[in-house]
Amino acid sequence: MLSNIGIPGLIIILVIALIIFGPKKLPEIGSAFGKTLSEFKRTANNIMSDDVKPEKNSPNE
Repeated sequence: MLSNIGIPGLIIILVIALIIFGPKKLPEIGSAFGKTLSEFKRTANNIMSDDVKPEKNSPNE
């Protein structure tokens, strides 16, 4: 979906964001978005690694 957005599309999105939020609020929004995205990736990786690892406490009887 996002692979089809080129440089002109990104510029249009940036201009719209500047109009809506203003230049003072935009860095705060970008920072919050980046933190949210990194937390989401970290959580997804933890969930995936938990699924891959076998349980050590499983009974062998």
